Amino acid sequence: MTLTTSVFADAQRRADAAADVLGLDPGIRSVLREIKRELVVHFPVKFDDGSHAVFTGFRVQHNIVRGPAKGGILYSPAITVDDIRALAMVMTWKSAVVDIPFGGAKGGVICHPHHLSTGELERLTRRFTTEIALLIGPEKDIPAPDMGTTPQIMAWMMDTISMNAGYSVPAAVTGKPVEIGGTAGRDPAIARGLTMVTLWSLEELGIDPVGATVAIQGFGHVGAECALGLAEAGLRVIAVTDSRGGVYRREGLDVRPLAAHVRAGGAVTDSGAGEIIGPTDVLALDVDVLVPAAVHSQIHGGNAARVRARIIAEGANAAITPDADPVLDAAGILVIPDILASAGGVVVSYFEWVQDLQALFWEEREVTRRLEKVMRRAYEHVRRTAAEHGVTLRDAAYRVAVDRVARATEVRGIYP
Repeated sequence: MTLTTSVFADAQRRADAAADVLGLDPGIRSVLREIKRELVVHFPVKFDDGSHAVFTGFRVQHNIVRGPAKGGILYSPAITVDDIRALAMVMTWKSAVVDIPFGGAKGGVICHPHHLSTGELERLTRRFTTEIALLIGPEKDIPAPDMGTTPQIMAWMMDTISMNAGYSVPAAVTGKPVEIGGTAGRDPAIARGLTMVTLWSLEELGIDPVGATVAIQGFGHVGAECALGLAEAGLRVIAVTDSRGGVYRREGLDVRPLAAHVRAGGAVTDSGAGEIIGPTDVLALDVDVLVPAAVHSQIHGGNAARVRARIIAEGANAAITPDADPVLDAAGILVIPDILASAGGVVVSYFEWVQDLQALFWEEREVTRRLEKVMRRAYEHVRRTAAEHGVTLRDAAYRVAVDRVARATEVRGIYP
């Protein structure tokens, strides 16, 4: 099924629904549903053979009323400015629901990062960073790694900003190597947070994690780390997929060697770990937990009725479209929404930013302890809100997040 809906329009629908319930002033509502600013840049990059090409990049800030903008940088041939707008808005709500003093942003470059040499990738990154430098900085907008980008790319971004400033600015980006001010525990942060809320939801439903079944769509960094974390807690990961397909084994996959195979450059389908399945077959499996951790709009009105999981932990941003929500709710499926389920990354990015500003760093166990504290507080707040109002976790999470941003906007006032 081909989807023609705008991802940004879907994001606005969810914000509008929360605004309706909260009874927000129309003026405040109009501010929250629109993008604050966006920058589109076209820049040349020289290839190793001496030729060059022009690339297109974006940096979009949705809202900065609660603090500096925060959001990742994507390198992908498939991104559009509509995607970036939607993801920037999601970052605003994600920061707000876990009560981190950041706003929301997102950025990216339309490219095939794996088709570029290391030198070409560095030149692209440094030129893109220079092009968007008027928007980013530790007090303004702090990028982080996302799909197609890495800690090394963040290092190049930080160094470019620092060279332009004339001094080191480690707090300008997060998700960078620990050697230049990165934090221990940032790399697995999204998956750790995702694993935590999944286990808490199993407990809430009275499902013993030992032997509970899991299917994961998207076996990149987040999906693989989540699979490892859930397997360590006793769950049985029976299926995983990447963009080309996946493997299924009802008795459970041996996740660790499978993850090592993929990290080494192999595909899930050539791992020999189980029966071959299609990339979307995983969504219809009869499991206790489904983790869509690939890309947006994977569960939609056209296939939501096929989902048979008891819990969906939305590991990818906007993996579920608004028209799928009522179908899943009617089926009694507990959905942990993306703005809560995958918030571990922004939480630990905040920790990294704070440590950089203070030049005082924590050990990984301290980072994990603080992450669990923030995620538990947010999860319990959302769960209580859902119970008090008789709504889904997604509706509750959006009410919490939109209300926090709206209150901050009202208190600050509108600059004349």
